[in-house]
Amino acid sequence: MEQQLTKYSISGDTMVVELTKELDHHNSVSIREEIDRQIYNGKVKNIIFDFKNTTFMDSSGVGVILGRHRILKNVGGVIAVTNVNKAVDRLFMISGLYKIVEKSSEI
Repeated sequence: MEQQLTKYSISGDTMVVELTKELDHHNSVSIREEIDRQIYNGKVKNIIFDFKNTTFMDSSGVGVILGRHRILKNVGGVIAVTNVNKAVDRLFMISGLYKIVEKSSEI
């Protein structure tokens, strides 16, 4: 079985993170580390998380988004999410993430 990898692209000061099928404790550490590296290198001020391939997200995924929000808030940056399915959308609503991230339909 081929492992799907998270894809990262940067345009200007915005990073698009195209997430894998599952945003869980198994892959949240590497995602967090890559994003933080780009933020601390001064390359990224805004992040768009693209959930088009994601079918599952747990509390580790919520932590990735919350932690990046705290960091970006200090530099005036924002986080947006796109292509969120019903299950992930429900988690965003229940956890209150929509209070700190912007939801857009597509990028």
